Amino acid sequence: MRLRNINIPPIPAVLFAIISVQSGAAIAKTLFPSIGAAGTASLRIGISALILMAVYRPNLTKFTKEQWKFVIPYGLCLGAMNLVFYFAIERIPIGLAVTLEFIGPLMVAVLGSKRAVDFLWVLLAAAGIVLIAPWTTNGVDILGAALATLAGVFWAAYIVIGGKVSKRMDGNQAVATGMLIAACLVVPFGIFGDGLNSLTPKFLGMGIALALLSSAIPFTLEMKALGRLPARTFSILMSLEPAAAAICAFIFLQEYLSFNEILAVVFVVAASAGSTITSRR
Repeated sequence: MRLRNINIPPIPAVLFAIISVQSGAAIAKTLFPSIGAAGTASLRIGISALILMAVYRPNLTKFTKEQWKFVIPYGLCLGAMNLVFYFAIERIPIGLAVTLEFIGPLMVAVLGSKRAVDFLWVLLAAAGIVLIAPWTTNGVDILGAALATLAGVFWAAYIVIGGKVSKRMDGNQAVATGMLIAACLVVPFGIFGDGLNSLTPKFLGMGIALALLSSAIPFTLEMKALGRLPARTFSILMSLEPAAAAICAFIFLQEYLSFNEILAVVFVVAASAGSTITSRR
């Protein structure tokens, strides 16, 4: 598959990115017992950076000061978002982590809304989040929940800064450079945490697959979509993340859906479909 030739309309691109990244998250969690969360994040981000730099070959010396002003924080947010999220799902279920993380993009949608109909989709997505999150369950790891919420803050920043970066430079160049910056932030955690010392050919192969599923493909698709969609529309579409996370966790980790989670899937799908329809007007 040639990443350079990915040319998908923005809304399907976001949907494909969601499926890809949540499948990767479920697979990544299976590596935690062997190389840890930091090691897995380092493997994913490091290999993704190598792939994207090889494919897009950005000429870093030709970037303007204004471009660096945006692409550096974009890359840092990208790296921090992924590293913190992996620390979170090491402590709490993926479905709960993604639900809490989604607070970030939901806030972007709320703050960016200007029409009454936008608030309808946001409220519907919020209702889904309330249903899918086990707010009344005892024994939830507080640190894990806090880390997931912090990942949501970085996710919100990623959306806002990514939209600005996509308007100032080629999206492919931005993704490759941003991933390189993210790798500079994340890989040291894997090295000093000794996670990368346990690498085997099998883990390396899984890391390559993980890099493609969770980073190279979805972030390329998202960058292309960010340049063609309003930030609030992108954020509401991302309401599918909790549903996709629950489904992928069921497929890869045998985590079953409760009635409330199924109902939440209906709500977030309806919110995403509604935002898709109104965004075309």
